[in-house]
Amino acid sequence: MRSFTLSDFDFSLPPELVAQHPAPERSASRLLDGTGPQPVDRIFNTLPSLLRPGDLLVFNDTQVVKARLFGEKPTGGKLELLVERVLQGHEVVAHMKVSKKPSVGTVLEMVGGFRATLLGRWPDEHGALFRFAFQSDSGEDPYALMARCGHVPLPPYITHADSSDDERRYQTVFARVPGAVAAPTAALHFDEALLAELSARGIERANVTLHVGAGTFQPVKTENIAEHTMHAERYQVPQATQQAIAQCKARGGRVVAVGTTTVRTLESWAASGEAEGDTRIFITPGFAFQHVDLLITNFHLPKSTLMMLVSAFAGYEHVMALYVHAIREGYRFFSYGDSMLLARSHDNNKD
Repeated sequence: MRSFTLSDFDFSLPPELVAQHPAPERSASRLLDGTGPQPVDRIFNTLPSLLRPGDLLVFNDTQVVKARLFGEKPTGGKLELLVERVLQGHEVVAHMKVSKKPSVGTVLEMVGGFRATLLGRWPDEHGALFRFAFQSDSGEDPYALMARCGHVPLPPYITHADSSDDERRYQTVFARVPGAVAAPTAALHFDEALLAELSARGIERANVTLHVGAGTFQPVKTENIAEHTMHAERYQVPQATQQAIAQCKARGGRVVAVGTTTVRTLESWAASGEAEGDTRIFITPGFAFQHVDLLITNFHLPKSTLMMLVSAFAGYEHVMALYVHAIREGYRFFSYGDSMLLARSHDNNKD
């Protein structure tokens, strides 16, 4: 098998194809059907006709929190926090954007009327993230403070400030477990009517949880992709989902992962045998998939770990050809963009 470098996953994307807003209706976005040898242009609401009774759709039910918070140092200097993880005892782990880092013990005054005390770096003194304790006169926990004072953590390539429309649309209709700072974007195309039609056709559903972190936007900086270190994300595969997958396989159905976060969750479970924990799984061409047969995914950033994942799943040459087609046909890219349906490459058959 050929050896891949970072440059292999690069492509030129016209900036006007980066979607700044979602389609007016969730399921009216475009769907590039890449399950066959040639691409087929479809609309997302035709998905039920592409699946079979007995197939199992697996969704990531994480909920995006309003994790972007603004404040100032005692000196008056402005800063921004992006909460990555909520710990116990009103403590959080966050990225900090500030001109000069404050010292440990500094109390920051946050917009919305609460305080954040810097406790140190995380996970250790060399970590890139910071640990804070949130305090408010009302005693609100970090989730309540983010809900009241925070902003939707839109991706860096979306240039407008967050709005009430983003609060609704940068969230899946079935989001249940708060903790993500980025949406599982492939699932943004599903609405209640489409979910009802899928159920009526005998296509089953199950959930996993992976709290998407800001590291999902972290660029790969090494040409040798094996030198890249993945960020950690928390995941859980409930017992009911484990049983649903086993039953799907037993009846000859296909496991359809909705989004790369679902793939990472299921394959982390397969690789480790652990149904919950932190994962740093890095999926590149040559990876042997254990659970996933079909993948619904949006279009990803050049040179990203997600480009490597979809290339590993459906075959590098096939995926790159699909991207050429998508650009030529004016598909909308990234979080608010269009989607594609991929089948696992025969090279990745788990048998």
